[in-house]
Amino acid sequence: MQSDAITSIVDQWKRERPDLDATPMLVIGRLFRLTDTLDHRLRPPFAAAGLGNGDFDVLAALRRSGKPYALSAGELSRTVLVTTGAITKRVDRLEARGLVSRSVAEHDSRGRLIALTTEGVDLTDELIATHVANQRRLLEGLTEEEQSQLATLLERLSSSLATEED
Repeated sequence: MQSDAITSIVDQWKRERPDLDATPMLVIGRLFRLTDTLDHRLRPPFAAAGLGNGDFDVLAALRRSGKPYALSAGELSRTVLVTTGAITKRVDRLEARGLVSRSVAEHDSRGRLIALTTEGVDLTDELIATHVANQRRLLEGLTEEEQSQLATLLERLSSSLATEED
């Protein structure tokens, strides 16, 4: 296996600062690089559909919620992991395109529900199929077992970091 840029960086730190154990960079550095690479490779279909960063996340969250494909801004915020202010901006863009609509919540006239329109459902279904196919293609370099192991390790890391935040 060929050495990557992160290995070179760690090797340079070992040479320049032998007192410093830079091995965490082998994981964290690669995660950062992979995040950028994955974002770059997964975004084109969304951009081609005229969606900005995060817009698809809102559409997908609504579609995953099941019929009637509607959630409150607070529910969307918790699902998409952004502030309600960010949700409002995204919903404004999506509503202007006719992909979502806002309505008064039946159980609380002060609350508003954001729902996918028929056009929003159709576009989301088309894009999620492309998105999953792209993800599958990006993981072709790993066996199914390696993918499973990686998923388990990433879940463990994610859980340990979430525990630290509490």
